[in-house]
Amino acid sequence: MGGIWLAVLVTALGCYAVKVAGTMAPRRLLDRPAVRAAVAQVPVALLASLVAIQTVTAGRHLVADARLVGLGVAALAAWRRAPFLVGVAGAVVATAAARLLGLP
Repeated sequence: MGGIWLAVLVTALGCYAVKVAGTMAPRRLLDRPAVRAAVAQVPVALLASLVAIQTVTAGRHLVADARLVGLGVAALAAWRRAPFLVGVAGAVVATAAARLLGLP
């Protein structure tokens, strides 16, 4: 079995084990405020890490290019509580404009 398939299999088994463990966890553990707060933040942390990786990497190298401009505009829109589509559209326009001006 190739290395990548072994990694996929191990990851799938790990995810299943975590799901099973979650169903077996006592209710008093899951009702703790600290656990609830941590669980609520996990999707945000995962999404932020994916955005960061996709923004500042190309292959195995760190890069600073027009995508950072778009991310900055999206962050500014989120900070100003603009609607989601406004943030996305602003990021797209800013990235395109930065590329038009010569940023890679």
